[in-house]
Amino acid sequence: MKTEEVIRLVPKVLLHDHLDGGLRTKTIIELAKAHGYKKLPTDNPDELRKWFHRGANKGNLMEFLEGFEHTTSVLQTKEALERVAFEMIEDMFADGVCYVETRFAPVFHCKEGLHYDDIVQSVLLGLEKGKKKYGVGYGLILCGMRNMKNTLEIAELSVNYRKHGVVGFDLAGEEGGFPPKKHLDAFNFIKRENFNITIHAGEAFGKESVWQALQICGCHRIGHATRLHEDMVFDNSGNIIALGDLAQFILDKRIPLEICLLSNLHTGAVSSLKNHPFPYLYKHKFRVFLNTDDRLMSDTTLTNEYFTATKLFGINLDDIERLNINAMKSSFIPYDERLNYIYNVIKPGFQKIRESLLSLKE
Repeated sequence: MKTEEVIRLVPKVLLHDHLDGGLRTKTIIELAKAHGYKKLPTDNPDELRKWFHRGANKGNLMEFLEGFEHTTSVLQTKEALERVAFEMIEDMFADGVCYVETRFAPVFHCKEGLHYDDIVQSVLLGLEKGKKKYGVGYGLILCGMRNMKNTLEIAELSVNYRKHGVVGFDLAGEEGGFPPKKHLDAFNFIKRENFNITIHAGEAFGKESVWQALQICGCHRIGHATRLHEDMVFDNSGNIIALGDLAQFILDKRIPLEICLLSNLHTGAVSSLKNHPFPYLYKHKFRVFLNTDDRLMSDTTLTNEYFTATKLFGINLDDIERLNINAMKSSFIPYDERLNYIYNVIKPGFQKIRESLLSLKE
Protein backbone atom coordinates (compact mmCIF):
# COMPACT_ATOMS: atom_id res chain seq x y z
CA MET A 1 0.00 0.00 0.00
CA LYS A 2 1.41 3.41 -0.95
CA THR A 3 2.26 5.90 1.80
CA GLU A 4 -0.23 8.50 0.58
CA GLU A 5 -3.05 5.95 0.59
CA VAL A 6 -2.15 4.84 4.12
CA ILE A 7 -2.32 8.46 5.30
CA ARG A 8 -5.69 8.93 3.62
CA LEU A 9 -7.11 5.85 5.36
CA VAL A 10 -6.07 6.67 8.93
CA PRO A 11 -8.47 8.84 11.00
CA LYS A 12 -7.32 12.46 11.03
CA VAL A 13 -8.28 15.68 12.78
CA LEU A 14 -8.37 19.08 11.06
CA LEU A 15 -8.69 22.24 13.16
CA HIS A 16 -7.65 25.06 10.81
CA ASP A 17 -9.74 25.03 7.65
CA HIS A 18 -11.53 27.97 6.03
CA LEU A 19 -14.95 27.06 4.68
CA ASP A 20 -14.80 29.75 1.98
CA GLY A 21 -11.28 28.67 1.05
CA GLY A 22 -12.19 25.08 0.26
CA LEU A 23 -15.02 25.17 -2.26
CA ARG A 24 -15.12 22.76 -5.18
CA THR A 25 -14.56 24.65 -8.42
CA LYS A 26 -17.53 22.87 -10.02
CA THR A 27 -19.69 24.22 -7.20
CA ILE A 28 -18.32 27.75 -7.62
CA ILE A 29 -19.19 27.71 -11.31
CA GLU A 30 -22.69 26.33 -10.72
CA LEU A 31 -23.42 28.85 -7.96
CA ALA A 32 -22.08 31.71 -10.08
CA LYS A 33 -24.40 30.77 -12.96
CA ALA A 34 -27.38 30.36 -10.65
CA HIS A 35 -26.89 33.77 -9.05
CA GLY A 36 -25.71 35.76 -12.05
CA TYR A 37 -22.15 36.29 -10.88
CA LYS A 38 -20.10 37.21 -13.97
CA LYS A 39 -16.59 37.80 -12.64
CA LEU A 40 -15.13 34.28 -12.68
CA PRO A 41 -12.05 34.05 -14.94
CA THR A 42 -13.26 30.76 -16.50
CA ASP A 43 -16.16 28.34 -16.32
CA ASN A 44 -13.95 25.27 -16.72
CA PRO A 45 -13.52 23.53 -13.32
CA ASP A 46 -9.94 22.34 -13.94
CA GLU A 47 -8.83 25.69 -15.30
CA LEU A 48 -10.51 27.49 -12.40
CA ARG A 49 -8.76 25.25 -9.87
CA LYS A 50 -5.40 26.09 -11.48
CA TRP A 51 -6.32 29.78 -11.54
CA PHE A 52 -7.04 29.85 -7.81
CA HIS A 53 -3.84 28.00 -7.01
CA ARG A 54 -1.71 30.14 -9.31
CA GLY A 55 -3.24 33.33 -7.91
CA ALA A 56 -2.63 32.27 -4.32
CA ASN A 57 0.92 31.04 -4.89
CA LYS A 58 2.52 34.49 -5.10
CA GLY A 59 4.38 34.64 -1.81
CA ASN A 60 2.37 37.26 0.08
CA LEU A 61 -0.77 37.12 2.18
CA MET A 62 -2.69 39.97 0.55
CA GLU A 63 -2.55 38.43 -2.94
CA PHE A 64 -3.30 35.02 -1.43
CA LEU A 65 -6.55 36.45 -0.03
CA GLU A 66 -7.73 37.94 -3.33
CA GLY A 67 -9.40 34.70 -4.47
CA PHE A 68 -11.88 35.00 -1.60
CA GLU A 69 -13.68 37.74 -3.51
CA HIS A 70 -15.01 35.04 -5.84
CA THR A 71 -15.78 32.37 -3.26
CA THR A 72 -17.63 34.73 -0.91
CA SER A 73 -19.53 36.32 -3.82
CA VAL A 74 -21.21 33.03 -4.69
CA LEU A 75 -22.08 32.36 -1.04
CA GLN A 76 -24.82 34.93 -0.56
CA THR A 77 -27.85 32.65 -0.14
CA LYS A 78 -28.87 30.21 2.54
CA GLU A 79 -28.97 27.40 -0.01
CA ALA A 80 -25.42 28.08 -1.20
CA LEU A 81 -24.03 28.20 2.34
CA GLU A 82 -25.78 24.98 3.29
CA ARG A 83 -24.50 23.27 0.14
CA VAL A 84 -20.83 24.16 0.61
CA ALA A 85 -20.94 23.18 4.28
CA PHE A 86 -22.40 19.78 3.38
CA GLU A 87 -19.85 19.31 0.57
CA MET A 88 -17.03 20.21 2.93
CA ILE A 89 -18.03 17.37 5.26
CA GLU A 90 -18.30 15.07 2.23
CA ASP A 91 -14.77 16.03 1.20
CA MET A 92 -13.53 15.46 4.75
CA PHE A 93 -15.01 11.97 4.71
CA ALA A 94 -13.27 11.18 1.41
CA ASP A 95 -9.99 12.39 2.93
CA GLY A 96 -10.24 10.26 6.07
CA VAL A 97 -10.93 13.15 8.45
CA CYS A 98 -12.95 12.03 11.47
CA TYR A 99 -13.35 15.48 13.05
CA VAL A 100 -13.06 18.97 11.55
CA GLU A 101 -13.30 22.51 12.86
CA THR A 102 -14.06 24.80 9.95
CA ARG A 103 -14.20 28.57 10.12
CA PHE A 104 -15.56 31.50 8.17
CA ALA A 105 -16.41 35.20 8.54
CA PRO A 106 -20.20 35.80 8.47
CA VAL A 107 -19.64 39.47 7.58
CA PHE A 108 -18.75 38.49 3.99
CA HIS A 109 -22.11 36.85 3.32
CA CYS A 110 -24.48 39.77 3.85
CA LYS A 111 -24.31 41.38 0.37
CA GLU A 112 -27.77 40.19 -0.67
CA GLY A 113 -29.59 40.79 2.58
CA LEU A 114 -28.88 37.73 4.69
CA HIS A 115 -28.71 38.35 8.42
CA TYR A 116 -26.04 36.81 10.62
CA ASP A 117 -28.49 34.30 12.07
CA ASP A 118 -29.50 33.18 8.57
CA ILE A 119 -25.85 32.72 7.63
CA VAL A 120 -24.75 30.76 10.69
CA GLN A 121 -27.87 28.59 10.76
CA SER A 122 -27.47 27.69 7.08
CA VAL A 123 -23.86 26.61 7.54
CA LEU A 124 -24.73 24.61 10.66
CA LEU A 125 -27.58 22.92 8.80
CA GLY A 126 -25.21 21.81 6.03
CA LEU A 127 -22.62 20.61 8.53
CA GLU A 128 -25.19 18.62 10.49
CA LYS A 129 -26.58 17.00 7.34
CA GLY A 130 -23.05 16.02 6.41
CA LYS A 131 -22.38 14.58 9.84
CA LYS A 132 -25.57 12.49 9.76
CA LYS A 133 -24.70 11.06 6.35
CA TYR A 134 -20.95 10.54 6.73
CA GLY A 135 -20.28 10.39 10.48
CA VAL A 136 -17.67 13.16 10.41
CA GLY A 137 -17.75 15.27 13.57
CA TYR A 138 -17.52 19.03 13.30
CA GLY A 139 -17.25 22.32 15.14
CA LEU A 140 -17.77 25.76 13.60
CA ILE A 141 -15.55 28.75 14.37
CA LEU A 142 -16.73 32.26 13.52
CA CYS A 143 -14.11 34.76 12.34
CA GLY A 144 -13.96 38.43 13.10
CA MET A 145 -11.83 40.45 10.71
CA ARG A 146 -8.84 42.47 11.90
CA ASN A 147 -9.61 45.45 9.66
CA MET A 148 -13.25 45.76 10.78
CA LYS A 149 -14.82 47.19 13.91
CA ASN A 150 -17.66 44.70 14.37
CA THR A 151 -15.67 41.89 16.00
CA LEU A 152 -17.57 42.20 19.30
CA GLU A 153 -20.78 41.53 17.38
CA ILE A 154 -19.23 38.38 15.86
CA ALA A 155 -17.97 37.31 19.29
CA GLU A 156 -21.49 37.65 20.67
CA LEU A 157 -22.85 35.71 17.70
CA SER A 158 -20.36 32.92 18.40
CA VAL A 159 -21.50 32.58 22.00
CA ASN A 160 -25.17 32.68 20.96
CA TYR A 161 -24.61 29.49 18.96
CA ARG A 162 -22.34 27.64 21.37
CA LYS A 163 -25.06 25.07 22.06
CA HIS A 164 -25.71 24.52 18.37
CA GLY A 165 -22.30 23.68 16.91
CA VAL A 166 -20.21 26.86 17.12
CA VAL A 167 -17.14 26.04 19.19
CA GLY A 168 -14.99 29.16 19.07
CA PHE A 169 -14.10 32.66 17.89
CA ASP A 170 -11.20 33.60 15.60
CA LEU A 171 -9.53 36.79 14.41
CA ALA A 172 -8.44 36.57 10.78
CA GLY A 173 -7.18 38.74 7.93
CA GLU A 174 -4.09 40.80 7.21
CA GLU A 175 -1.83 41.04 10.29
CA GLY A 176 0.27 44.08 9.38
CA GLY A 177 -1.28 47.25 10.80
CA PHE A 178 -4.16 45.40 12.45
CA PRO A 179 -2.94 44.05 15.80
CA PRO A 180 -5.33 41.84 17.78
CA LYS A 181 -5.21 44.18 20.79
CA LYS A 182 -7.50 46.56 18.85
CA HIS A 183 -10.27 44.01 19.39
CA LEU A 184 -10.05 43.60 23.15
CA ASP A 185 -13.79 44.14 23.63
CA ALA A 186 -14.45 41.00 21.61
CA PHE A 187 -11.80 38.92 23.36
CA ASN A 188 -12.78 40.10 26.84
CA PHE A 189 -16.39 39.17 26.09
CA ILE A 190 -15.37 35.67 24.96
CA LYS A 191 -13.24 35.19 28.07
CA ARG A 192 -16.03 36.33 30.37
CA GLU A 193 -18.30 33.78 28.72
CA ASN A 194 -15.74 30.97 29.22
CA PHE A 195 -15.63 30.35 25.48
CA ASN A 196 -12.83 29.46 23.07
CA ILE A 197 -10.40 31.69 21.18
CA THR A 198 -8.00 31.00 18.35
CA ILE A 199 -6.15 33.82 16.58
CA HIS A 200 -4.19 34.01 13.32
CA ALA A 201 -0.78 35.19 14.52
CA GLY A 202 2.85 34.95 13.50
CA GLU A 203 2.02 34.32 9.85
CA ALA A 204 2.69 37.64 8.13
CA PHE A 205 3.99 39.43 11.22
CA GLY A 206 6.61 38.56 13.81
CA LYS A 207 6.72 36.92 17.21
CA GLU A 208 5.20 40.08 18.71
CA SER A 209 1.92 39.14 17.04
CA VAL A 210 2.01 35.74 18.73
CA TRP A 211 2.82 37.29 22.11
CA GLN A 212 -0.02 39.79 21.80
CA ALA A 213 -2.54 37.13 20.73
CA LEU A 214 -1.59 35.01 23.71
CA GLN A 215 -0.81 37.39 26.56
CA ILE A 216 -3.11 40.33 25.80
CA CYS A 217 -6.01 38.66 24.00
CA GLY A 218 -5.94 35.33 25.82
CA CYS A 219 -6.13 32.92 22.88
CA HIS A 220 -6.27 29.18 23.56
CA ARG A 221 -4.77 28.16 20.20
CA ILE A 222 -2.57 30.00 17.72
CA GLY A 223 -3.19 29.88 13.99
CA HIS A 224 0.13 29.40 12.17
CA ALA A 225 2.68 30.83 14.69
CA THR A 226 5.27 30.42 11.92
CA ARG A 227 7.37 33.33 13.17
CA LEU A 228 7.76 31.84 16.64
CA HIS A 229 11.22 30.73 15.48
CA GLU A 230 12.29 34.36 16.08
CA ASP A 231 12.17 33.56 19.80
CA MET A 232 14.57 30.61 19.52
CA VAL A 233 18.30 30.06 19.19
CA PHE A 234 19.60 27.36 16.84
CA ASP A 235 22.92 25.58 16.40
CA ASN A 236 24.61 25.13 13.02
CA SER A 237 22.58 21.96 12.39
CA GLY A 238 19.27 23.73 12.87
CA ASN A 239 18.52 22.24 16.29
CA ILE A 240 16.96 24.40 19.00
CA ILE A 241 19.48 25.10 21.75
CA ALA A 242 17.63 27.85 23.62
CA LEU A 243 14.10 29.23 23.88
CA GLY A 244 13.04 32.78 24.60
CA ASP A 245 10.46 33.47 27.29
CA LEU A 246 7.54 33.42 24.84
CA ALA A 247 8.50 30.14 23.18
CA GLN A 248 9.22 28.56 26.56
CA PHE A 249 5.80 29.65 27.85
CA ILE A 250 4.05 28.19 24.80
CA LEU A 251 5.95 24.91 25.23
CA ASP A 252 5.35 24.71 28.98
CA LYS A 253 1.66 25.59 28.83
CA ARG A 254 1.06 23.25 25.87
CA ILE A 255 -0.44 26.03 23.74
CA PRO A 256 -1.57 24.37 20.48
CA LEU A 257 -0.03 25.62 17.23
CA GLU A 258 -2.13 25.18 14.08
CA ILE A 259 0.56 24.46 11.47
CA CYS A 260 -0.31 24.94 7.77
CA LEU A 261 2.67 23.88 5.64
CA LEU A 262 1.66 24.62 2.06
CA SER A 263 -0.33 27.73 2.90
CA ASN A 264 2.70 29.19 4.69
CA LEU A 265 4.71 28.73 1.53
CA HIS A 266 2.04 30.28 -0.65
CA THR A 267 1.59 33.35 1.56
CA GLY A 268 5.34 33.89 1.91
CA ALA A 269 5.41 33.08 5.64
CA VAL A 270 8.31 30.74 4.79
CA SER A 271 10.72 30.99 1.87
CA SER A 272 10.59 27.25 1.21
CA LEU A 273 9.00 24.21 2.79
CA LYS A 274 12.42 22.95 3.84
CA ASN A 275 12.76 26.10 5.95
CA HIS A 276 9.42 25.59 7.72
CA PRO A 277 9.73 25.50 11.54
CA PHE A 278 7.36 22.52 11.87
CA PRO A 279 10.00 19.75 12.16
CA TYR A 280 11.99 21.34 14.96
CA LEU A 281 8.84 22.47 16.79
CA TYR A 282 7.62 18.87 16.68
CA LYS A 283 11.01 17.47 17.67
CA HIS A 284 11.15 19.88 20.61
CA LYS A 285 7.72 18.63 21.83
CA PHE A 286 5.63 21.70 21.08
CA ARG A 287 1.97 20.78 20.67
CA VAL A 288 1.77 21.01 16.90
CA PHE A 289 -0.40 19.35 14.25
CA LEU A 290 -0.98 19.85 10.53
CA ASN A 291 -3.84 21.64 8.81
CA THR A 292 -4.98 22.67 5.34
CA ASP A 293 -5.91 26.35 5.85
CA ASP A 294 -7.44 26.91 2.38
CA ARG A 295 -7.76 23.70 0.39
CA LEU A 296 -8.80 25.40 -2.85
CA MET A 297 -6.15 28.11 -2.83
CA SER A 298 -3.33 25.76 -1.84
CA ASP A 299 -4.67 22.83 -3.90
CA THR A 300 -4.28 20.55 -0.91
CA THR A 301 -5.92 18.10 1.47
CA LEU A 302 -5.02 17.04 4.98
CA THR A 303 -3.66 13.80 3.49
CA ASN A 304 -1.43 15.87 1.24
CA GLU A 305 -0.16 17.99 4.14
CA TYR A 306 0.90 14.88 6.06
CA PHE A 307 2.28 13.23 2.94
CA THR A 308 4.36 16.35 2.30
CA ALA A 309 5.70 16.11 5.84
CA THR A 310 6.68 12.47 5.34
CA LYS A 311 8.63 13.35 2.19
CA LEU A 312 10.37 16.46 3.54
CA PHE A 313 10.76 15.78 7.23
CA GLY A 314 10.70 11.99 7.51
CA ILE A 315 7.74 11.63 9.85
CA ASN A 316 6.27 8.13 10.03
CA LEU A 317 2.92 6.54 10.88
CA ASP A 318 3.59 6.79 14.63
CA ASP A 319 4.32 10.50 14.23
CA ILE A 320 1.14 11.03 12.23
CA GLU A 321 -0.89 9.34 14.96
CA ARG A 322 0.80 11.46 17.64
CA LEU A 323 0.17 14.66 15.67
CA ASN A 324 -3.51 13.84 15.23
CA ILE A 325 -3.85 13.07 18.93
CA ASN A 326 -2.25 16.48 19.54
CA ALA A 327 -4.95 17.96 17.33
CA MET A 328 -7.77 16.13 19.08
CA LYS A 329 -6.46 17.20 22.49
CA SER A 330 -6.51 20.78 21.18
CA SER A 331 -10.02 20.80 19.72
CA PHE A 332 -12.70 23.04 21.18
CA ILE A 333 -15.24 20.30 21.92
CA PRO A 334 -15.83 19.05 25.50
CA TYR A 335 -13.17 16.92 27.19
CA ASP A 336 -15.20 13.71 27.21
CA GLU A 337 -15.85 14.00 23.48
CA ARG A 338 -12.14 14.50 22.81
CA LEU A 339 -11.33 11.37 24.78
CA ASN A 340 -13.95 9.45 22.85
CA TYR A 341 -12.33 10.38 19.54
CA ILE A 342 -8.84 9.55 20.78
CA TYR A 343 -9.63 6.16 22.32
CA ASN A 344 -12.54 4.97 20.19
CA VAL A 345 -11.72 6.41 16.78
CA ILE A 346 -8.12 7.54 16.31
CA LYS A 347 -6.16 4.88 18.18
CA PRO A 348 -8.26 1.93 16.92
CA GLY A 349 -8.14 3.36 13.40
CA PHE A 350 -4.37 3.56 13.35
CA GLN A 351 -4.08 0.10 14.89
CA LYS A 352 -6.34 -1.32 12.18
CA ILE A 353 -4.11 0.14 9.48
CA ARG A 354 -0.98 -1.22 11.17
CA GLU A 355 -2.52 -4.69 11.24
CA SER A 356 -3.47 -4.40 7.57
CA LEU A 357 0.06 -3.37 6.65
CA LEU A 358 1.47 -6.23 8.67
CA SER A 359 -0.80 -8.76 6.95
CA LEU A 360 0.33 -7.47 3.56
CA LYS A 361 3.93 -8.26 4.48
CA GLU A 362 3.17 -11.82 5.53
